Amino acid sequence: MNRSLAAAGLIACLALPFAAGSAAEREPATREPGIAQREPYGIGLEGFPYPYPVNLMPVVNDGEQLRMAYMDVAPAQPNGRVVMLLHGRNFPSSYWAPEIKVLSEAGYRVVVPDQVGFGKSSKPSGELHFDNLARNTIALLDHLGVAKADIVAHSMGGMVAVRIARAYGERVNHLVLAAPIGLEDYRMYVPPTPTEKIMEREDKLTAEGYLKQLEKNYAPKIPPEAMAPFIDARFNIKGAADYRRWLHAFVSSGQMIYREPVAHEIPLITLPTLFIMGADDHNAPGKPLAPEALRPKMGQNAELAKTLAAKMPNARAEVIENAGHLVFLDAPDKFNALMLAFLAK
Repeated sequence: MNRSLAAAGLIACLALPFAAGSAAEREPATREPGIAQREPYGIGLEGFPYPYPVNLMPVVNDGEQLRMAYMDVAPAQPNGRVVMLLHGRNFPSSYWAPEIKVLSEAGYRVVVPDQVGFGKSSKPSGELHFDNLARNTIALLDHLGVAKADIVAHSMGGMVAVRIARAYGERVNHLVLAAPIGLEDYRMYVPPTPTEKIMEREDKLTAEGYLKQLEKNYAPKIPPEAMAPFIDARFNIKGAADYRRWLHAFVSSGQMIYREPVAHEIPLITLPTLFIMGADDHNAPGKPLAPEALRPKMGQNAELAKTLAAKMPNARAEVIENAGHLVFLDAPDKFNALMLAFLAK
């Protein structure tokens, strides 16, 4: 596919939020320097459209009644298989739109959840845990009558996928880890930080500052305008009455990544596993909080993936040049070729 055409398609998929509502329906919005005028969303991303219909499934986590949002996209010509796409921490599941299209055109039924605490799913009052997220994800497969699925997981979704592979391996055919985090134990570099301090810091972060953060951490190759929906999904909820509930859930997800490492479990996975890494991906949660002398050692993700794959009985790592943390958006043709060939085995 011509890269300019791919970029145009990506912008069309990711720019859906800008099409929502007429001018008369829009409420007054705030403005920040360098950031487009924004419309208010609810903390369940009410007002932020997804590329396919969203359904809600009830779940109970730690005694709390919650709802898990998901898209379930049927192919025109089914091949009898299901792929589940697992999102990262800083992204609503809508960013999978290009992959949903590719996979559904290849004959796969595609199931795309928002984990509890993210996107259009409920924001719990308690803490987030990978074991709960894994259990919820398997409950969704049960709810849909899916016995086994292939999993394609990005960033934090890779950590969820590792827990699924370890606890529910019989439910998974293939595992594709797209620029996953959790390939190292961040506790070995970053000192623990009180939740209250993190909430204060996140609350003060501006949209412009967040964009710079994404550009620094993710080394994106997509056009700058394609980043706008990620900024909107994060900051248009600030005016919501229950914004503090969203903030607590978001910070809890960061603490979950820190406190519940999966790096030590990855070599124990026996499922067919493919790591697809961006050569320029040096994302490492918490790196700015690590002692300066240790920071360069963090986030060597392509090398970490190769080392882990070599320890696994049925895994390999592929590294895509000129791609960062958003590897499936940065290099769609190369990513899709690797993914589809692997899933077809």
